[in-house]
Amino acid sequence: MTPTVETPLPAAPLLHVRDLRVDFAGPRGTAVPAVRGVDLTLRRGETLGIVGESGSGKSVTALAVLGLLPGTARVHGSVELDGKELIGLPGRELAAVRGRRVAMVFQDPLSAFTPVYRIGDQIVEALRIHQRLDRPAARGRAAELLDLVGIPAPDRALDSFPHEFSGGMRQRAMIAMAIANDPDILLADEPTTALDVTIQAQVLDVLRTAQRETGAALVLVSHDLGVIAGMADRVAVMYAGRVVETAGVDELFAAPRHPYTLGLIGAVPRLDARGGPLVPIPGTPAPMAELPAGCPFAARCPLAEDRCRAAEPGLDGPDDHLAACVRAGELAERRPAPAEVYPVPVVPGAVGGGGGADGSGAAAGAASADREGRSPVLSVTGLTKTFPLLKGTVFKRRVGEVYAVDGVELDIRQGETLGLVGESGSGKSTTLFELLRLAAPESGRIELLGRHTAGLSRADAHRLRAELQIVFQDPMASLDPRMPVGDIIAEPLRAQHAAREEIARRVPELLRQVGLDPAHAVRYPHQFSGGQRQRISIARALAVRPKLLVLDEPVSALDVSIQAGVLNLLQSLKAELGLSYLFVSHDLSVIRHLADRISVMYLGRTVEQGEVTAVFDRPRHPYTRALLSAVPLPDPPAERARARILLPGDPPSPTERRTGCPFRTRCPVYAGLDAGARGRCEAEAPPLTGPAPGVDHQAACHFPE
Repeated sequence: MTPTVETPLPAAPLLHVRDLRVDFAGPRGTAVPAVRGVDLTLRRGETLGIVGESGSGKSVTALAVLGLLPGTARVHGSVELDGKELIGLPGRELAAVRGRRVAMVFQDPLSAFTPVYRIGDQIVEALRIHQRLDRPAARGRAAELLDLVGIPAPDRALDSFPHEFSGGMRQRAMIAMAIANDPDILLADEPTTALDVTIQAQVLDVLRTAQRETGAALVLVSHDLGVIAGMADRVAVMYAGRVVETAGVDELFAAPRHPYTLGLIGAVPRLDARGGPLVPIPGTPAPMAELPAGCPFAARCPLAEDRCRAAEPGLDGPDDHLAACVRAGELAERRPAPAEVYPVPVVPGAVGGGGGADGSGAAAGAASADREGRSPVLSVTGLTKTFPLLKGTVFKRRVGEVYAVDGVELDIRQGETLGLVGESGSGKSTTLFELLRLAAPESGRIELLGRHTAGLSRADAHRLRAELQIVFQDPMASLDPRMPVGDIIAEPLRAQHAAREEIARRVPELLRQVGLDPAHAVRYPHQFSGGQRQRISIARALAVRPKLLVLDEPVSALDVSIQAGVLNLLQSLKAELGLSYLFVSHDLSVIRHLADRISVMYLGRTVEQGEVTAVFDRPRHPYTRALLSAVPLPDPPAERARARILLPGDPPSPTERRTGCPFRTRCPVYAGLDAGARGRCEAEAPPLTGPAPGVDHQAACHFPE
């Protein structure tokens, strides 16, 4: 008789969300939906990633689970934790669940921590609320938690206030407080959004450690598909307050069954530079109070049919891969690339790390070959800038200096894009301010279009300023909310004393050039979306026909689908107008896609520079290698297979001018050297040199490669 083999039943869900709906009170007593019938399951030890554009309902869903929404929200449906219903639970019982069974890691730890209490006191409070511990025992446990998440000298760190920690340390302390009571579930809401890529890698590693130590399930809300690819087991894609696709992470990235998911994947610039122009999703999401009948994505979907507008499709399909699309089966069978579904924009003369329009890289090679024949636009040599370090409230006295910029080298030729990268505090912004002042630098030399800025008169600087324009990170903060868009774009022309007829002709022309309707010139900035506002900022910068455009994190605040459209626009304008760009970004995938050359800064100095393909494919400085290894790929198998270089701690304080190599305190190469070689790094500052004469790839390292 053959013995019967019993197949184990799948574990019951730890968290079961059914038909979750959240409405907010709108004008005149109307209810505005934010979440419209979300179903989710989460099992022990599992990581569920939730992705989608801003306003899709990701964060509201996470906050509704813990009952952390404001009083204006009305929550319906069911949220069961181990079979216990949380919706409608009395406040005292719900408070016992928060922190003990389910803990939250918020997006902004500086806002989540109480600024007037020490870090240790806040972790101790979280421990003593849920556990019977005296204060010394709780403080000892708090120190253990800070040590677990990688904060140095945890006993001393307990007595620090939140503002005394860096952004990465605050986020690690927030994770320590979240895991203090060994919760069953961790909810992480965009935990790496505002962090440098190296600090992001540290925080993600801490989240993995926390999950491993506590056995907790993790719900990770993120707009970064690379982070989701490397962290999640399953993914739920949200649009217009609903889950429109859910599947295992490998299956979802390999064969998405909803056009929206396909569009999100196609809009992401990749570090491994596969493909040419990005594939933006057309249009913007409809306001939640004005959702059309049928599928809410139909207005933006290139595959939409009449039946899509008749009724909203339900989440359907095999148990392991569900999609809310009437053509999900067709997409599953065809497995098209994003460019096959979405119209690929024509980007004339597109060059950069991603290659030409066909992704071949031929255009980039051609641009590199004739670089010496192009006229210089910007040349910076040995730039330094220090600020006084003051102490005292009423009577301030100088106690030191901040070495913000301490040896920057930049070189931009006509029609070229130079990407400037580095961690926060590396001196990128100070470098920009020194360029935009058009004055004599503290030390070093700045030449713009062949003119040395130290010798400019006030009138010369005013004329030259038209050749150098800037696009800021936050368009809403840089556009006057009281002025119509037409006047905002015309303002630089008036400053340069342009004729009234010229202004009347240029404003509509500029709006058309950046893809906006000239009839909208009478509207105000708040009447446009984030991507449209950034296009207005670009139009304003182009008004006086500059030769060099400085772009300071111009797409970091945009959703990935909107970001793709702006990046394609910048490539098109560069080819059409012969512009040069100085593009500052913390996102190396964007730099790889857009730039011809790259300059890497660390602690105020240029540590590596060269042609973008050479630097990305063969980095010579260990800092550049660490930056590149920390950038996540939106490809789960490739992301899991990559080696990581996790840099310890944060950059040293710029208030001390260190002898030798400033990177050695975090350098993995230095850590493996013998005493004699270490002495060279400690005593001698490495010069910026190439591997051979005439090679356009320099690194400031004694032991490159």
